[in-house]
Parts: sequence; C-alpha cells; structure tokens
Amino acid sequence: MSSGDYILETHDLTKEFKGFVAVSKVNLRVRRGHIHALIGPNGAGKTTCFNLLTKFLTPSAGRIVYDGHDITGETPAHIARRGVIRSFQISAVFPHLTVLENVRVALQRRLGGSFHFWRSERCLDSLNDRALELLGAVDLAGYADAKAVELAYGRKRALEIATTLAMDPQLMLLDEPTQGMGLEDVDRIRQLIKKVSADRTILMVEHNMSVVASIADTITVLQRGATLAEGPYEQVSKNPAVIEAYMGSANVELKGAH
Repeated sequence: MSSGDYILETHDLTKEFKGFVAVSKVNLRVRRGHIHALIGPNGAGKTTCFNLLTKFLTPSAGRIVYDGHDITGETPAHIARRGVIRSFQISAVFPHLTVLENVRVALQRRLGGSFHFWRSERCLDSLNDRALELLGAVDLAGYADAKAVELAYGRKRALEIATTLAMDPQLMLLDEPTQGMGLEDVDRIRQLIKKVSADRTILMVEHNMSVVASIADTITVLQRGATLAEGPYEQVSKNPAVIEAYMGSANVELKGAH
C-alpha cells in the first residue's frame, strides 16, 4: 500500500512535559475515506495526541505528515485551512444564537477574512441555503430557528458536527463525540458519524466501545502514550495485551457491539 493511501501519518510522534512522556514515538497511519478510532484507558495520551495533530501542542520530537505535506511546524490556523478540522470534547456552539446562525457563522469562517458584523444581515442570507443543507445532513432542519441553548445535549453535539462540516473538512477529528449521552443520543450520533464519513476521513477519540466496534474501520490502542495495538475491532478486541490494559477500567466495555 502506497503512502498516498494515507491522508495522515505520524512518525515517532513524541510529547514530553517536564520529563513525563505523554506521547511516546507514536506512528499513526490514517487511511483516506476511513473511520479511524483512537482508544485507550484514561491517561493513555489520546487527547494529547489530538492536541499534537492540530498543533495546540508542539511535539517534542517526531513528524506529522498530512496529505503528503510535512505540517509539523505549521500553526493551527494553517492546518485548519488545509482541511483538518477538530470538533471539541466540550460542545462548542454559541448558545444564544439560533441553530441556523451557528452554522452560518461557521460558513463565514470558511470564507476567510473577518466576520461581517457591520454589514446588513441580508448579506448573509446567501449562506442560508448551504446552512439549511448542512442542518438537513445532521437531522436538525426542523430546529433551524431554535436557540442552541434550548437543544437537548445530543442535538447540540449534532449541531457541533454541522458547524464542523461547514468548514468543509477533508479530515474530521472528533474528540469523545458521544461522551455523556444516553443510549438514544449515542445511537443518533453513531449513525450521523457514519453518514458524514461518506466523503471524508474521520479520526475519533471515543470511549464507547459499541460505537467503535460498529463504525471504525481501524482502531489504534494507546497505553501510557505508546501504541499498544492496531487493527480492525475483531482483531484488537481479542488481543491479550489490550484486554489486560482495560481490566478494571469502569468506562470501557471491550465486548462487541450490540
């Protein structure tokens, strides 16, 4: 398989904090058009790895290659412009704007330049069609005029995915997309991730193993900052080292998807 099959690669990616190695020589390869899950017990280095990929943290050593370009030294803004867009663990929407307005703001960001707050609101109406299309994609078209603060938690996360989609990502990084959700919301978000992955690549950190088992093409397991195992769910879930790493972990169930 050629390196062109991979949209994102890390080479010995490492991050130290005053002698503590949070991420240790991780070699991640994310295939184009796939859903790739990053899992591991608490403290395994998953979020630190995400922060390195989006340059919210600077690596201590190693390289990050995106779409054939070494992006190790680039700023978060440059990386976002390349099409690497991250959806945060804590819902990041404007609570007192409407659902439609939230998506419209994200569409403005993608257009570049500054926000057009001084211009007539009618100037932004041209964005409405695309915003409504994105809301339809995440099953929120019926909530366009609702304030974001009024949405149930699962729908708020769906809105966040819509605003991420508005940035037209080639690679979406999803940080704990189902955290804190009930079963119904988890299933809605799981189906939504599968749906939006049709024409883009997704790298996700996720604790819910039934979600990982049902939608991830490849799983990388981290433990103490290093790669413990990698492969499809069926293979990784039977790996003795992985089973041992998760023993006694209350927030992860390694048994298969329902």
